[in-house]
Amino acid sequence: MSRLTRFWRMANTARLAAYLMALWKLARHPETPLAPKLVAWLVLGYALSPIDLIPDFIPVLGQLDDMLLVPLGVALVVRLTPRPLWAACMQAAEAQTETLPKLWWGLLLVLLIWALLFVAFAAWLVRTVWHGV
Repeated sequence: MSRLTRFWRMANTARLAAYLMALWKLARHPETPLAPKLVAWLVLGYALSPIDLIPDFIPVLGQLDDMLLVPLGVALVVRLTPRPLWAACMQAAEAQTETLPKLWWGLLLVLLIWALLFVAFAAWLVRTVWHGV
């Protein structure tokens, strides 16, 4: 099975919920190395944030960010995590019926990204106007 096929299968929302639960377990696991733990928290913060980076009411782009960014983040975490640890977290996630919480700090993460984009755009605009005069 090609990597692209596996990626699109992971993007399936039912399967994605299991992956997010596995990320939740992995991020809180004491044996998780630092790099996968940090990436897992970032992915969880974005995926479980009450708001999206690109709002869902924007046609195509609103859903595309969820269908691309989250599975790519999960794939990165899986790649960084030792296989036995990931397998244990995934098995525990599939066996559990617990629901994931909303991560309100994820809201701050998304707002920070928007603020950085706004500042970058404002700086570009000021620089363009300043040099244009």
